[in-house]
Amino acid sequence: MSKSKEEGATRRDFLKLAGTAAPAAVAAASLSGTAEAAELPTDETRIQDTAHTRAYLDSARF
Repeated sequence: MSKSKEEGATRRDFLKLAGTAAPAAVAAASLSGTAEAAELPTDETRIQDTAHTRAYLDSARF
């Protein structure tokens, strides 16, 4: 059972590229300085205050 070498990029090559590309993307984004603060959701997009949502939020507390 011999393994033939495939042409193109391998998984190992992809992981090497991903490991070096991610920090570079973060550095480029932090240097651009054009990021704006996110706006808070308005009343229309917030969760409605009902008995069901209060029960869920009470059960989700630690």
